[in-house]
Amino acid sequence: MPKDRPKDRDVDVVHDLPSFVTELRRLADALESGGAFTIEVDGEDIAVPPDALLSVAHEREDGAVELEFQLTWSEAEEDDLDEEDEDDEDEDEDEDEDEDEDEDEEEHDGEEDEEESATAA
Repeated sequence: MPKDRPKDRDVDVVHDLPSFVTELRRLADALESGGAFTIEVDGEDIAVPPDALLSVAHEREDGAVELEFQLTWSEAEEDDLDEEDEDDEDEDEDEDEDEDEDEDEEEHDGEEDEEESATAA
C-alpha cells in the first residue's frame, strides 16, 4: 500500500445532480468497456479495477433509507492498478522524449538542406 494512502477510511461526498450523473456515466462507460475507473474522492484518487465485485445495497433504519451501488475489490488490486498507471506514465514520457528527438532531427535536417541550397547557388 502506498505510504500516502490512509490505512482506514470511510468518507461520503455529496454531489449535485449534474456531477453525480457525470460520474455515473463515466463509471458505466468504464464497466461496459472493461476498463479501469478512477475517481477523486475527498482529495484521494481511487482506482477501481475492471474486475471489481458489483453489488447493490439497500438499508432502512430509523426512518432513513439508503441505496448504494457498490464496487468492492482488494487493496492489492488497487496497488496493481497504481503501478500500471505509473508504468503508463513512464511510457508516455519516453514517447514524448522520442518525439522531441525526432523533431530536433527534422529541424537539423532542414538546416542542412538550406545550407546546401545556399552553397549551390
